[in-house]
Amino acid sequence: MYVLKNDTESNRLGISVSKKVGNSVVRHHITRLIREVYRLHETEYIRGIDLIVVVRQTASGITYHETERDLVHLSKIQGIIR
Repeated sequence: MYVLKNDTESNRLGISVSKKVGNSVVRHHITRLIREVYRLHETEYIRGIDLIVVVRQTASGITYHETERDLVHLSKIQGIIR
């Protein structure tokens, strides 16, 4: 996960999923999971950041709850969640 200030009042989310993770169906599924977790927790994030999530190969079989736990944990480590 990479975090940058963007000097605006809105946040932007970028998701990078390599072809090494799986076929297009698997990659799109992971992207949708991350986007949904971010949407549900968006009010907890500080304002004015660009958030880039880089998905690793081990994420191919990840569930929604694992995605939520991992994204919130990484966000707390980065200090971007209230």
